[in-house]
Amino acid sequence: MKRFIGILQFLTRIPIRVDIGFDDEFHKTMYYFPLVGFVLGILYFIVGLVSSLVFDSYITAVNILIATVVLTGGLHLDGVGDTFDGIYSYRDKEKILEIMKDSRLGTNAMLSVLFLILMKLGLVYSIVESGNLYNLIFMPVFARMAIVIASYKSVTPRKNGMGNVFIGKPTLNMILIGIAYTAILVAFIGSVLFNLDAISIIKVIAFIPVMIIFTRCFVKYIYSKIDGITGDILGCTSELVEVVYLIFIYLTFGLK
Repeated sequence: MKRFIGILQFLTRIPIRVDIGFDDEFHKTMYYFPLVGFVLGILYFIVGLVSSLVFDSYITAVNILIATVVLTGGLHLDGVGDTFDGIYSYRDKEKILEIMKDSRLGTNAMLSVLFLILMKLGLVYSIVESGNLYNLIFMPVFARMAIVIASYKSVTPRKNGMGNVFIGKPTLNMILIGIAYTAILVAFIGSVLFNLDAISIIKVIAFIPVMIIFTRCFVKYIYSKIDGITGDILGCTSELVEVVYLIFIYLTFGLK
């Protein structure tokens, strides 16, 4: 429980007034990454549910996106901006890393965050309009699991960085356990709370291999640029997986 609270404080802005701190084994909190995603997903769902009682589908979608930023402090969106600023500067490795560390907002950062939010807005709107709001619960679950996948057997080109706490630290056992209870969470929430049929549950669980393949391909691409990954890359991975998940749901559930 102590480690779960610690990583919940680290990855979210949920006000928990408990001083957990860091230790040499803080990376073991990665076991709880999907569970942190589940907490966020439930909160997104509640925001969407309450908002839909007052507003139309479009405003509800906007409110949900606002909630994703408020509850996470925009931590991963910052990673998207820094990643695109650096990777698409088309410079050498050292210059890319320097640009990614720069707190100033570049054109690539602004456009990447803008396009990502617009894409999310359209896809979340489709989910709200279709009445399948429960799908939002699983979005951050897969996104946080993707961080574990991306960190597996990875290295970092930086000596210091927030992401170094996790990069290269996950074990295969950690990944298998994370995948197992991600699938269990989807099956339990889908069947018990929303009375979904087996086909709908299987459709959502089928995103697991898509998430793994996309994440490892993205990591491989980043390796070709900077010979490793950083904390910004992990945040970017999480955000991109959320978009891929929303596209997957849009296509598999036929939300036209």
